[in-house]
Amino acid sequence: MESRYEGPVDLSCDVAVLGGGPGGYSAAFRAADLGLKVAIIERFGTLGGVCLYVGCIPSKALLHVASVMGEVKHLARAGIAYGAPTIDLDALRQHKTQVVGKLTGGLSKMAQARKVQSLRGVGEFLDPFHLRINETTGDGQERTGRSQVLRFKYAIVAAGSQAVRLPFLPVDERIVDSTGALKLPFVPQRMLVIGGGIIGLEMATVYASLGARIDVVEASDGLMPGADRDLVGVWQKMNAPRFEHIKVSTRTVGAQATDQGILVTLAASDGALSEQLYDLVLCAVGRTPNTSGLGLDRCGLTPDERGFIPVDAQLRTQAAHLFAIGDVVGQPMLAHKAVHEGHVAAEVIAGELLDVAHLARSRFDARVIPSVAYTDPEIAWVGITEAQARSQGMAVKKGVFPWSASGRAIANGRDEGFTKLLFEVAPDGNCGRILGSGIVGQHAGDLIGEVALAIEMGADAVDIGKTIHPHPTLGESIGLGAEAAQGKCTDLPPTGVSRR
Repeated sequence: MESRYEGPVDLSCDVAVLGGGPGGYSAAFRAADLGLKVAIIERFGTLGGVCLYVGCIPSKALLHVASVMGEVKHLARAGIAYGAPTIDLDALRQHKTQVVGKLTGGLSKMAQARKVQSLRGVGEFLDPFHLRINETTGDGQERTGRSQVLRFKYAIVAAGSQAVRLPFLPVDERIVDSTGALKLPFVPQRMLVIGGGIIGLEMATVYASLGARIDVVEASDGLMPGADRDLVGVWQKMNAPRFEHIKVSTRTVGAQATDQGILVTLAASDGALSEQLYDLVLCAVGRTPNTSGLGLDRCGLTPDERGFIPVDAQLRTQAAHLFAIGDVVGQPMLAHKAVHEGHVAAEVIAGELLDVAHLARSRFDARVIPSVAYTDPEIAWVGITEAQARSQGMAVKKGVFPWSASGRAIANGRDEGFTKLLFEVAPDGNCGRILGSGIVGQHAGDLIGEVALAIEMGADAVDIGKTIHPHPTLGESIGLGAEAAQGKCTDLPPTGVSRR
């Protein structure tokens, strides 16, 4: 592939990374650690991307506050009662900003220590080896006529994604996406969340804790697509008092901005229409990759019909020297996936530039990628779900340990959850390797990593069950779940004679 740009060049590097989110800065740092000259282009200048500024981190800061508020209410059953909380919205916003600021400062220092050149702007390919970087202001807006050209040997596209907006929603400050919701513009009396996925339900949890009356509308027949229904069922039972209405198989078909609020039209599965007035509407119906406007066609790259960039196991695109990672290459759109993809892309590039064979062979071959809904209670799952096993006609052995039998969960006053493990059926009919897991309850997201490791390592029920877990912890529910699958859990009622 040849260079066609013949104009002036302002900067040059070995690797240009387009996007400063978790995948982008991880790729840039890994490439720099391997001895390459790296430049990273980020619209907002400071590194972190959507995840750090308007996604994972600020939402978790707010969800922690919501969790503490909920726990305080639960303490009344233990004889410790507090008055109703007084909410200072400005102070809450400042808390969220301080959490983000602590992380952004650390990333900037790490970039400087690695001599990674951070460029504030929006990148656009001029040809396969040149990027025009249009300078942006602090809030990410492009400056007219302010640009520079960067020449690179390799490039990694890590441009991320943006929230999908329903076309019939009017432009109004009372209609927000997840970014707008995280700004906490005000606490509405009535709020509609369009979309019953992870993002929508996390923000619904925050606003409900602050005192808003919440309706959730989901077009499909269930909340949190991807998670097993028994996990979601625990969440729904716990949250029934928290939300006004949860409507599945219901579509949002219209909205009108009025002086009194946003008048929303809903269509039930039978076609019946209804209208409701809301003070705030959150649209959380998914995300779309940021691949338009990058000039990919000038590099011979063609996204698929959904806008994703096709890549191979090394994250290489149709052009051998161009790589893509994170949200722009497809589902799951998760930061932890992007980070590992970034490491692989950086290693492959370093292997080729520095002629290091083992780096050049690096591949993204993760067997599983865990998912977590940081709601209350949390829901986490990894590997094959029970629903997937049924749909594929796959025979599995299931072990379930209810947290009503967990000393730690009972002591915490939160024994509504359970841990479920799925194993393959061995030739002798016993449990074989672990295939998947679903956990619902407090700190489920902190627990699921052990199961992900077990799947990656090919562990079976005996391996997990004989691993001594500390007592009393929530984590021991994983070992006890493995014992339950084998019919030999002494913390549960007997199920008959266990296999030896």
